Amino acid sequence: MRRSGFAAEHEDFRESARRFVAEELVPHNDAWEDAGIVPREVFTRAGEKGMLAFEVGEDHGGVGVADFRFNQILAEEVSRGGVTGSGIGLVLHNDVCLPYFTEYASPERKDRWLPGIATGALITAIAMTEPGAGSDLASIRTIATSDGDGYVVNGAKTFITNGINADLIIVAAKTDPSARHQGISLLVVERGMEGLERGRNLKKVGMHAQDTAELFFSDLRVPRANLLGAEGRKFAYLVGNLARERLSIAVSAASSAAAALDWTVAYVRDRDAFGQPIASFQSIQFALAEMHTEVQIGTAFVDRCVDELNAGRLSAEDAAAAKWWCTEMQGRVLDRCVQLHGGYGYMLEYPIARAWIDARVTRIYGGTTEIMKAIIGRKLVGSRP
Repeated sequence: MRRSGFAAEHEDFRESARRFVAEELVPHNDAWEDAGIVPREVFTRAGEKGMLAFEVGEDHGGVGVADFRFNQILAEEVSRGGVTGSGIGLVLHNDVCLPYFTEYASPERKDRWLPGIATGALITAIAMTEPGAGSDLASIRTIATSDGDGYVVNGAKTFITNGINADLIIVAAKTDPSARHQGISLLVVERGMEGLERGRNLKKVGMHAQDTAELFFSDLRVPRANLLGAEGRKFAYLVGNLARERLSIAVSAASSAAAALDWTVAYVRDRDAFGQPIASFQSIQFALAEMHTEVQIGTAFVDRCVDELNAGRLSAEDAAAAKWWCTEMQGRVLDRCVQLHGGYGYMLEYPIARAWIDARVTRIYGGTTEIMKAIIGRKLVGSRP
């Protein structure tokens, strides 16, 4: 299927991204999967190769291109290379964390942080989830108490992507515990601040190369200048950025399914059974046809949503629809691809096996499938959360 919206500069960048993945991620992926973390040099190498912080302006060391197609292409090439665990931290850095710094940091803090974010010298993370608060962020218990020219933060976070490597951590904390949504603010906690403790690098079902950590804050003093935007505006800022985050997940899900299908087509052409390639069996061809159609539908919807995001029109409900449908489709396709690989589909030496275990979390993080459907349903009937 011919995809619209991609110009010559996008295809040039795709070649660069494909080369970066092949040279910098693929050869080391197995070692990083075993280690449970990628080296910090992955981010600096990505910065050197122009893979980071596309919309950061030239005055802060970036290229100043506010076009999510470039983010999309990098995520697609990470999936195509079968290195989601190694590459997801780069995607989070670009797609999820960066807008909070470019849109809500003060000019002084932009001067301080954006050059390092663009080069990969400063790795970013976002800390929302707590041991007792996931989708219901109004229930978070991390408190930031105003004290002189700053805040004193106490609390804990969990499931934080880039949590071990991160230098700049966007923390959601209650600056007004008497309020719910209106009492939550965003503060940037920096590496080396006294009172920040990193807990375990959590052992996950998949995404093994991605460091995912617990964080603890004990009388941690954060300067008032590290407040992103205004106090109590966290939910308003989320509304602006969650659509982009969910679209990012949908992009990775659709491209993961496309890569899995390509691997499976190649496998069934080469694999013989009963004296002939299994690709010649009608049941196999029907399965491939069904998956191909689903992948094409998901990719077309994602491409349209990227156009809408670039135009500033992507709605929360369309992003939610892309996120839940593409991740559920990803799960169906990858499970079926594993089945068509037979016993080899369960062996980690085959990329389909690793992609399959990495994919399960996409239906959970960024908002579960159930939350996505609730967002869409409320919009359809006109009710408020």
